[in-house]
Amino acid sequence: MSTTYYAPRGGHPGQEQLLTDRAIFTDAYAVIPKGTMRDIVTSFLPFWDDTRLWVIARPMTGFAETFSQYIMEVQPDGGSDRPETDPEAEGVLFVVEGTATLNVGGETHEMTPGGYAYLPPSSGWTLRNRGDETLRFHWIRKAYEAVEGLDTPDVLVLNEQDIAPNVMPGTEGKWATTRFVDPADLRHDMHVTIVTFEPGAVIPFLETHVMEHGLYVLEGKAAYRLNNDWVEVEAGDYMWLRAFCPQACYAGGPGKFRYLLYKDVNRHMSLRPRLSR
Repeated sequence: MSTTYYAPRGGHPGQEQLLTDRAIFTDAYAVIPKGTMRDIVTSFLPFWDDTRLWVIARPMTGFAETFSQYIMEVQPDGGSDRPETDPEAEGVLFVVEGTATLNVGGETHEMTPGGYAYLPPSSGWTLRNRGDETLRFHWIRKAYEAVEGLDTPDVLVLNEQDIAPNVMPGTEGKWATTRFVDPADLRHDMHVTIVTFEPGAVIPFLETHVMEHGLYVLEGKAAYRLNNDWVEVEAGDYMWLRAFCPQACYAGGPGKFRYLLYKDVNRHMSLRPRLSR
């Protein structure tokens, strides 16, 4: 299977352009359209060379509290020998453009588009762009919730192209999920997957559940139901959902509708306020 993944380029709109867009932030969800990802809203990180990023999700009290998500843009020869400064943070990387040279656990991996890496806490990974093209990838971070009696997950370095999607029952292959982690592996407290809808496919009920979501549209377009609203989304848009936000989808075509999905899983609900570090 060959595919392309949308990645932002930045830039700045002209003065003649209308300011009206589809950006919205509510108490149940946010939609961050691709047109908002301009140069003026980029950020930088300590110990990263020739790199900028768009922060598209961060823990917020009363909204979505479990994760952050960045779109990283690394120029040739850029990267970091100390990318993660929080020893309790786990991470997932997903490459959309260029090639990442990832070093972790004494091994070197060349990650191309579709490349996925799970990086457990304190894994001491480093990342560089050794190629001639700009590298763009998603970086999802979460404070790992250790459980007594369960080991920390292993490093995983995979590629979507090598994984057969799991078809949802009763959909004739129109709705499928590419899973990088075995759902039965309870060492993991988050899953990052790719969801694919063929034209005309739907989520035929309002999903309402405890899991927080980040959904970055990699390809195509659709009408997405978020709480009380139907919104149109396309490649490059990001949807950010708090727990229990009702959601559904209609993929109208003409091509496939695909998104990168984050959700928190496999842990008891905390009965005490989260303590600030």
